[in-house]
Amino acid sequence: METKQIQKPSAAFIGASWMALITGISAFIIGLWNADMELNEKGYYFTVLMFGLFSAISVQKAVRDQLEGIPVTNLYYGLAWFATILSIVLLTIGLWNADLLRSEKGFYAMSFVLSLFAAIAVQKNTRDMKVSQNEEAHVERERGL
Repeated sequence: METKQIQKPSAAFIGASWMALITGISAFIIGLWNADMELNEKGYYFTVLMFGLFSAISVQKAVRDQLEGIPVTNLYYGLAWFATILSIVLLTIGLWNADLLRSEKGFYAMSFVLSLFAAIAVQKNTRDMKVSQNEEAHVERERGL
């Protein structure tokens, strides 16, 4: 199997990914903090956000593992996708039934999607950096021999 050389992500892309993640999560949480809703409703949306972040990272890891030839069970792969889709569905149902302005619903939806996308980008960058560092260390060891 041919191994692909992973290009090290640029500092600008790493920074933009982290900024998007911080912005998305912060906006969602600040929106919840300032929202005029019951505490259990705030807890529901916060839990859906955390569940979505974890499941999106899990999907990214499973896909990347498969691309790199690392075994991933079909059960784990399917559960990761199911959890990601479920988090989006749960947020959609919650917002659909919420007594909020459409602009507020859109705000939560957009900050949620931004957070998921950014979490995937940060995970990808982290993994690319690790692979790049391992490749550089391998080249240095070969030069030293």
